Amino acid sequence: MVASIRILLLLAGLLPTVVAQKANQDYSTPEKRAAQAVSLSDPDRPERLKAQAIVDSLHLKPGMSVADIGAGAGIMLPFFSKAVGGSGTVYAEEIFDDFLARARTYGGKQGLKNVEFVLGTEHDPKLPEACCDVAVAVHVYHHFNYPAEMLAGLRRALKPGGRFVVIDYYRRPNAMGTGNMALEHMRLDFEDVVKEIEVNGFKLVESHEHIPGKQYAATFQR
Repeated sequence: MVASIRILLLLAGLLPTVVAQKANQDYSTPEKRAAQAVSLSDPDRPERLKAQAIVDSLHLKPGMSVADIGAGAGIMLPFFSKAVGGSGTVYAEEIFDDFLARARTYGGKQGLKNVEFVLGTEHDPKLPEACCDVAVAVHVYHHFNYPAEMLAGLRRALKPGGRFVVIDYYRRPNAMGTGNMALEHMRLDFEDVVKEIEVNGFKLVESHEHIPGKQYAATFQR
């Protein structure tokens, strides 16, 4: 009964947004972000993210355009850049200019020529209209404090039929390491993420476990 009421309120737009306060505490100051950047820049991070598996699941082709939402220090950019090739475009979007500067530096060191860097806000990704075939949020969606506004911006940025892909943790015990960290950090579990995104103009077309029992990958179509 409670679940049914929650769904009705969500569909009616009356359910209060769940704020990502705990998840965003470590990004609230330049000093905290500098500390986080050490982990985000770890050379072993692509392996932990299963970066190539993410890119393979996106079915990117040369000439396509993809947006890395919340690009952080840019660790995923080489993978996206290679997948879309010299005729394609990668948009590295961040809401923090210090992270965007790190991503730009990293992209330069990697010799990436097809990446454009975009400074967004927590309300709007600020991507060009109809610029992208695919937008990807890797471990980022749970940081959205204003999901309806961000999703509206992503819809504008996607081409007709474009896809928004979310890779994130389940909101369940032991999903982020051991213990209850995921319960503290994640705004919503998978089922409510789907409801939130679908009520804002997208449709779930595919999902699978990215890391069984810990992370999911969900593909939504504009």
